[in-house]
Amino acid sequence: MIENNFAITATFIAYLGLMLYIGYYAYQRTANSSDYFLGGRNLGPWPAALSAGASDMSGWLLLGLPGYAYAAGIESLWLAVGLLMGTWANWLISAKRLRTYSITTDNALTLPEFISRRFNDQSKLVQTIAAFFILMFFLFYTSSGLVAGGKLFETVFGLNYTYAVIIGAVCVVSYTLFGGFLAVAWTDLVQGLLMSAALLIVPIATMQGGFGQLSADLSAINPELLTLWNGIDGKPLSWIAIVSLLAWGLGYFGQPHILARFKATRSNADLVTARRIAVIWTAISMVGAVLVGLVGLIYVQGNLAEGLVDGEKIFMLLVNAMFHPIIAGILLAAILAAIMSTADSQLLVSSSALAEDFYKQLIKPDATTEQVMLVGRLGVIALSLLALFLAMNPDSSVLGLVSYAWAGFGAAFGPVIILSLYWKRMNRNGALAGILVGGITIVIWKQLTGGIFELYEIVPGIIFATTAIVVASLATKAPEQAVIEQFELFESNLKSFK
Repeated sequence: MIENNFAITATFIAYLGLMLYIGYYAYQRTANSSDYFLGGRNLGPWPAALSAGASDMSGWLLLGLPGYAYAAGIESLWLAVGLLMGTWANWLISAKRLRTYSITTDNALTLPEFISRRFNDQSKLVQTIAAFFILMFFLFYTSSGLVAGGKLFETVFGLNYTYAVIIGAVCVVSYTLFGGFLAVAWTDLVQGLLMSAALLIVPIATMQGGFGQLSADLSAINPELLTLWNGIDGKPLSWIAIVSLLAWGLGYFGQPHILARFKATRSNADLVTARRIAVIWTAISMVGAVLVGLVGLIYVQGNLAEGLVDGEKIFMLLVNAMFHPIIAGILLAAILAAIMSTADSQLLVSSSALAEDFYKQLIKPDATTEQVMLVGRLGVIALSLLALFLAMNPDSSVLGLVSYAWAGFGAAFGPVIILSLYWKRMNRNGALAGILVGGITIVIWKQLTGGIFELYEIVPGIIFATTAIVVASLATKAPEQAVIEQFELFESNLKSFK
């Protein structure tokens, strides 16, 4: 438990109050399902970029990645570089085309809806299966945020882990439930700036004020932690380890909560500015997160004889040691910001899958926008309860839960989205095969160990999914004329859309 928590508590309450106010303000501007799920497609470049980044990084940016850097040292840079390159490539390759094509396909709101309309799937089978994988993998992703929230409230307030997780879940659900996409995007703008600032301030302050108090022999630190090419055991990193770390960047192409920001941006011209903002923000955040872990390693070795059992708490430890309680409260609120900015996005995408892709398509096709919003909000509550159940294990790893869900989305949707935006010959059977093969590969590969199965499951998932799309598309009939004409209209819109 962190001492002097009265000021920290006050800071947390003020921060939550601000987020709830933003949520209420957004609620006043949410009139229909398009507003609730995509903000009326009216995001400017700053909220689009920082909302995509903040919803991407989640609590693992301030807990999981610093914890990995604390445990693995410089090796963590492979992961950071992979994520930075993936961010840049996703904005460059997918953003403009996905926004344009989602409008061309009769203003498709959700990712499953877009895929279904892209291939004129009258059976709705593709949309249903896509929605199923979104719900499954987002349960793990959302639960990772709740685990991070549990660790935060447990450490700061000394709460029992179970109660800490429940409080964190209530914080997230409270404003997601009412404000919808606008609340998520606007709060992400604030939270993204707070996260990046905290990741720079904490390591710099520790280097300036903490190292002068070192009392132990730093030669006890494993020198292999300061090498890029060796593991902590002193052996050279295998190609499997390096590829697995870099491959995190491949996951961006299939993340529904990130792709939603592309569709919600107000113009294609804004996407260029948004891409630059997103890449710069990601670079700053990656450098800061790795520095927190490395600086924390030195600080713990020199100041804590008992060490640190849970490396994912290193950010919180440094904040408590280096700052006045009021400043510490603001910086610790950055963790809450990271958790909320991702969990709210995940809950929103999941509820949209329930409301738009299951309820409206399969149960009540003539549902009004008000009914769809109501189902979406009820879905937020139901999904939160399921994620809460998964998060109840206090030994859960934030990074571990994220890695599984990240791979699942990257493999199930990444190849389908990229090829659907660039390949006219792709058909509905190819899309269905890609989603199934990608998602199932992740589930199976994760259960296998040893040798090649140590490779991060996103790599075989993407390879097999891409192969399945190409083979299934070429082995079956070419897309019908209406689908070809829609693709040609999309290509022409790329030049005319501003």
